[in-house]
Amino acid sequence: VTRAATRAATLIEADGLTVRRGGSVVLDNVHLSIAPGEIVTVVGPNGSGKSTLVRALIGLERAAAGRVDRRPGLRIGYVPQRLHIDSALPMTVLRFLSLGTRATASGALGALARVGVAAPARSQQMVSLSGGQFQRVLLARALLARPDVLILDEPTQGLDQPGVAAFYRLIADVRDETGCAVVMVSHDLN
Repeated sequence: VTRAATRAATLIEADGLTVRRGGSVVLDNVHLSIAPGEIVTVVGPNGSGKSTLVRALIGLERAAAGRVDRRPGLRIGYVPQRLHIDSALPMTVLRFLSLGTRATASGALGALARVGVAAPARSQQMVSLSGGQFQRVLLARALLARPDVLILDEPTQGLDQPGVAAFYRLIADVRDETGCAVVMVSHDLN
């Protein structure tokens, strides 16, 4: 395989990526390449720049130096580390999935079924979901984009050990079915 062919197949590539906040360097000279179907886990302690890295990869953080190249037309599904929904804001699961997307009702229902959100939970308010249900809804929303790369920032935060194991199996199944690459951030070596 030639270098040009490898580069053409690459979904996202960071070369010399440096990110600063104020006078502090958060990431320094990072090199990373993500290929279709690949699972990449970014592991490190809290405050080590893992979330900053994935935010830079998808364009939510600006590079102070280096570059991030994304394949033209790349579809990204993103599950953020935290998402706060105000308890005063009435929003059902199905309404949440429709925000800012072109998802059809059948597409949303299919995504929820794929990630194991039971039918009764689909009409629940987002703020009433358990931690595991909430993470699965975020994953369903990310899958609506039919992503080439699925980026998950600490997706198992707040889940118990059985919930963590089930979530990781679900991610592996999604990757096997869709062929998407997966970039997952964690501070848990397990």
